[in-house]
Amino acid sequence: MKKTGMLVLLVIMIGAAGWWWSSKGKPAESQYRTVAVDRGDISAQVSANGTLNPVTLVNVGTQVSGTVRRIQADFNQQVKAGQVLAELDPALFQAALAQSSANLANAQAQLRLAEANAARMQMLFKQEYVSRQELDQAQVAREQAMAQVRVARAQVTRDQTNLGFTVIRSPVDGTVINRQVDVGQTVAASFQTPTLFQIGKDLTQMQIDSTVSEADIGQVKVGQPVKFLVDAFPDAHYSGAVRQVRLNARTEQNVVTYNVVVDVANPDLALMPGMTANLRVEVETRPDVLRVPTAALRFRPPVDPAAERGSTPRGAAVHVLGADGQPVRVAVRTGISDKAYTEIVSGELKPGDAVIVADLAAKKDTGSMPRGRLF
Repeated sequence: MKKTGMLVLLVIMIGAAGWWWSSKGKPAESQYRTVAVDRGDISAQVSANGTLNPVTLVNVGTQVSGTVRRIQADFNQQVKAGQVLAELDPALFQAALAQSSANLANAQAQLRLAEANAARMQMLFKQEYVSRQELDQAQVAREQAMAQVRVARAQVTRDQTNLGFTVIRSPVDGTVINRQVDVGQTVAASFQTPTLFQIGKDLTQMQIDSTVSEADIGQVKVGQPVKFLVDAFPDAHYSGAVRQVRLNARTEQNVVTYNVVVDVANPDLALMPGMTANLRVEVETRPDVLRVPTAALRFRPPVDPAAERGSTPRGAAVHVLGADGQPVRVAVRTGISDKAYTEIVSGELKPGDAVIVADLAAKKDTGSMPRGRLF
């Protein structure tokens, strides 16, 4: 029985030694994942989301109220400036025009009578049959009649204009993007002009209205190139350019954003108004620079190594493997970044140097047996 116990203890000790050797006795280099420093292009970008819209979107409304009698334009239809889009029932406006025309005719008749009286009074005054006061009264009556004619004529012009407003015409050449009325619908223009149609002036030229956070807006300038994707065509890559950075800020849930307008060519009309665009503004591009994976700048060993190359003790740094297989800190000065890679402006790094990007042993230790005495 005693020999059996000793045998079991020997087996356990051999197993523990094997486990220790497998976890600690392997070369230190295998504990770290490294990537070689290289040279390449880096393009710093600002990401944003936006909506595609026509450069010029005209809201066509009506200045008079009434019932829609006829629709002569529909969705996606090409229209010309002056083309009839819709007509309102003109009955009330025709009646108003007829009334004002009759009032004008009456005022003109009154003017003719007043002019005749004034002329007669002038002749009688010269013959001293009437007083000066009677002559003045006749002349004033003539002037009042002339004023009434002008008032009646203005009312006729107003009613003719309102009657013309019952015919809704396109103000520009373009494409009908939206139609918001149907035959028989009543539109009221008492307080504000209702929108009946929306017309995109030229859909071969579009714009993206995007929102950029205040943290990134300082990097965005007019003329910078933009690349973007739309969900409708995930395999197609589109490009544009920043046309305007608007100064009007918007604050939503304590987040400040600015509207950046991007010009986009759309010669094949594939891009449609309202599409969501995921865009990247290329704020700066530097070709053939020394670069390291951005993950290398985030790597930190469990204990800061005593060895260090470089003259700057603080700031950005990467780690390389020393002669003893332990991480050695290398101070560097960084430039622009595209998130995947970061430019190295200065420091004791050269192409081909292997920088540490991850500690593989740290990940394995989370599922390994606890270290220490077995009994």
